Order: sequence, then C-alpha cells, then structure tokens
Amino acid sequence: MSWTLPFLLSALAGYVSGATPFGYFAGRLKGIDIREHGSKNIGATNVVRVCGKGIGIPVFILDVLKGWLPAWLVLTWFASHGAGVELSTIASIVTGIAAVLGHNYTFWLKGRGGKGIATSTGALLAVAPVAVGVGLVVWYLTLKLTQYVSVASMVAALAIPITMSVMMLRDGSWNFILLGFGVVLCMLAIVRHKTNIERLMAGTENRVGQKKKEVA
Repeated sequence: MSWTLPFLLSALAGYVSGATPFGYFAGRLKGIDIREHGSKNIGATNVVRVCGKGIGIPVFILDVLKGWLPAWLVLTWFASHGAGVELSTIASIVTGIAAVLGHNYTFWLKGRGGKGIATSTGALLAVAPVAVGVGLVVWYLTLKLTQYVSVASMVAALAIPITMSVMMLRDGSWNFILLGFGVVLCMLAIVRHKTNIERLMAGTENRVGQKKKEVA
C-alpha cells in the first residue's frame, strides 16, 4: 500500500483543523474583532483578557482539541491500516505540525493567526502525553512566579523537548523523529512570541490580572 496520499490528506486535514480561528469567532460573538483589542492576537490568552474567562476558556479547550484530534485520529487510522509504530507516529507528527501551522497562519484571516501554544499542546498530547504533562506543570509554576503568560508559555515550550530528552536518555532509546517534533514546536512557539519578547524587554508586557480596557 502506498502511504503518500494518506500522508498528504492527513497534513491537509491537520492544517484545515488548526486553521479554524475559534478566538476570532468568539470575538465576533461579543460583537468585536479580537484582532483589534488587547494584544491583537486570536489566541485564548487574549480572548480571556478581552472577553473574559467564560469565553476564553472554551476557546483554549477548542484550540487544544484542534491540534489533538487530527493527530490522534491519524495515529489511530494508520495503525489500524497496517502501518508500523514509527510510520504511524510520523504521520501523526506531520498532521500535528500542519495543525499548528494552520493556527499560526490561518487562511481564514489571510495568514494572521495565533501563537500556537494550545494547538501545539494538543498535537503533542497525541504522541508525548508525559512531556505535555511536565510542560503544563512548568507553565503553571512559571506563571505563578512571573505573572507573565508569555514567559510561562515559552518556558513550558522549552521544557517539553528537554523532558523528552531526559526520558529517552533514561530509557536508553532515542526517538529523534519525536524529539525533533518537540524541538520544532518549541522553536515555533518562541518565534511566534517575538512581539511579547519585545514588550518584555521594554517593560510593557501585560501581567496576569492586569486591568484590561473595557470593550465597547
């Protein structure tokens, strides 16, 4: 069986899933364009800041699911159709990366997307749940210490490939494809936080709990 077409279709499905801009749609429910408020990002953090937790938390969950669901479905489909563990994992990884790229550069909004943290979490959850669990703990602790969501997100992104490396070193078995997946998503997360890094250096980055401007 040729796996070329299933690979291409999986990547396309991942991109379309990731490109669904739930944050933008949530803003429209409030009668606003989320890209014109707060950090002007369509991600869940900005939705929470501008629209409140009642809308922002569901957006976060949906952003995670749009990364996890296609990656998990592809992993399951390939495995059930005779693909080996390595091939199934690669297909899931390709789909996960496509989903993150879809979120970051969504065709719905002419390529103007989010930072991909929630979607990356979902994509990784399909193939590296333990590393994701460690990343979430690191995110929470860093947020408590710094009060910056952006810093917590970047540190958590770094923690995931480090955790993968430690686990592989402990087991004496290296999976460089999976580790590369973690590194690529980590790099994407940091690159997409460029404006946050600039605001951190300028001392203008928003802290958790900082009073937001009221949305008309």
